[in-house]
Amino acid sequence: MDRDQAGNQGVGRRSDRHRPSGVSEDRNVCVFCSSSQRIAPKFLKLAREVGGELARRGHTLVSGGAIVSCMGEVARAARAGGARTVGVIPQVLVDIEIADTDSDELVITSGMRERKGEMDARSDAFLVLPGGIGTLEELFEIWSTRVLGLHAKPLVILDPWGLYDPLRALVEGMYDQGFTRPGVFDAISWATGVPEAFDLLEKRQHHIPLVDPD
Repeated sequence: MDRDQAGNQGVGRRSDRHRPSGVSEDRNVCVFCSSSQRIAPKFLKLAREVGGELARRGHTLVSGGAIVSCMGEVARAARAGGARTVGVIPQVLVDIEIADTDSDELVITSGMRERKGEMDARSDAFLVLPGGIGTLEELFEIWSTRVLGLHAKPLVILDPWGLYDPLRALVEGMYDQGFTRPGVFDAISWATGVPEAFDLLEKRQHHIPLVDPD
């Protein structure tokens, strides 16, 4: 894997943090979000709000390393607030010149699978914004491994406008018919507002017991 340092090496953290009681550490927060350039402006605004709140609370952003759409908005807003940003992007997307070269650290991977593994390894918590099938794929990998007890990293879906309501109903139906483990809903939190989402991300989590289905 080729790692390339880029951008503002001297950017510092803000100290005016607001966290729930009992949580004091800075976290590397991975944000999964859209790279589509056909979405409504409200989704871009949400990404900017997320980046600003992340910086205000003193966290580091881990992102997909692209400059387009919500990916670019969340990273620029985080840096504007003083946060450190780490972008992880495959070489194929660097080749089409959409890499966020202003990242404090830009990690270039050989492919998409390595990209996901690198983002996972570098992150302490995961925030999912409205997105498409790529965002869903990232969500399900973190969600399923959390249900299996392979990690205890917080996972939060931020969905102000109900895009993921059908997904939630689908998983509830799967649970009702015995296709998902009992811990499926303990492994994830849902939020409709940015501060609420970060409050959930900052809560300490526990491993979910692995229960074998009958």
